[in-house]
Amino acid sequence: MKREALLYDKLEKDKVQCKVCMKRCIIADGKRGFCNTRKNEGGKLYTLIYGDIASGWPDTIEKKPLYHFYPGSYAYSIGTLGCNFRCKHCQNWDISHADPESGTRRGTEYVPPEKLINLAKANRCQGVAFTYNEPTIWFEYTLDCSKLAKENNLYTAYVTNGYITPEALDIIGPYLDAFRVDVKGFGGKFYPEVACVKNWEPVLDSTIRAKNKWNMHVEVVTLVVPGYNDDPEELKNLARWIVENLGIDTPWHVTQFMPHLDLSHVPPTPIETLERAYDIGKKEGLHFVYIGNVLGHPKESTYCYNCGKLLIKRLGFSALSFEIEDGECKFCGAKIPITGEYFGGRE
Repeated sequence: MKREALLYDKLEKDKVQCKVCMKRCIIADGKRGFCNTRKNEGGKLYTLIYGDIASGWPDTIEKKPLYHFYPGSYAYSIGTLGCNFRCKHCQNWDISHADPESGTRRGTEYVPPEKLINLAKANRCQGVAFTYNEPTIWFEYTLDCSKLAKENNLYTAYVTNGYITPEALDIIGPYLDAFRVDVKGFGGKFYPEVACVKNWEPVLDSTIRAKNKWNMHVEVVTLVVPGYNDDPEELKNLARWIVENLGIDTPWHVTQFMPHLDLSHVPPTPIETLERAYDIGKKEGLHFVYIGNVLGHPKESTYCYNCGKLLIKRLGFSALSFEIEDGECKFCGAKIPITGEYFGGRE
């Protein structure tokens, strides 16, 4: 659905500048921005995808992955078309690389915010998650839905690449509870070569802003791609940045890459590489590092950093047990920061 955009500046000669993501596209009349979802028509900027849902269903919050946020709960999870990145290995390329105006557009359904909240409630979800593609690009819709979710006692979560502008983040900040961000690399070649983004520092800035200004629950994910971002020094610097800017209790998920799309020639991440990244994170002082996309790996569960006891047992996307009481390890009393209550992993 087409609707006038919320954040943009009008420029000379009917050009506009979008202020939703850090690409800050300057768009001529009749043209669209990099994400393909925002169009200049006569000197006004419009979003072309307001309320257009390409994918939507209940997911466990662990699937995002969010491990310290309402464990075992379900979030009604939705995605739309387009993205402000062009990741060469994107698992959801059929929606993130889709063109909302082309003849090859994937089918969508218009779901107004009120209906989304009703869908979440009908499916016994505790919250709403904007995921599958980059939520920033349908900012207006996620803002309206987040406001309505809060009125209905539902949590809200962005599963994001973190390329949102400070202006946009400050508008939606009061209504977002979780900011699950991809930090895809720490310098090096990953962002320019794989994500088609030259400047990756805004991802760090928005994550700090989400955490420190808006008190969002933050978890960081790094998909470890062999030959691109698996250098131990790069991983060490990333882990150190998390410790220094987000805190030692911030969960860091190091996840396994599987060959896909334009990186089909790259082999899966060796388990040894993930375990090395895990060790690097722990050595830098992080209390909670997780190995992801490896079903049954013991490091997908939560252990007490103090006594080593198993606190949250996970298998895949389910939280099966919970040994934390009043924010403390039941065995030794160490503080274990978990946002929200445990919901027991509904089947």
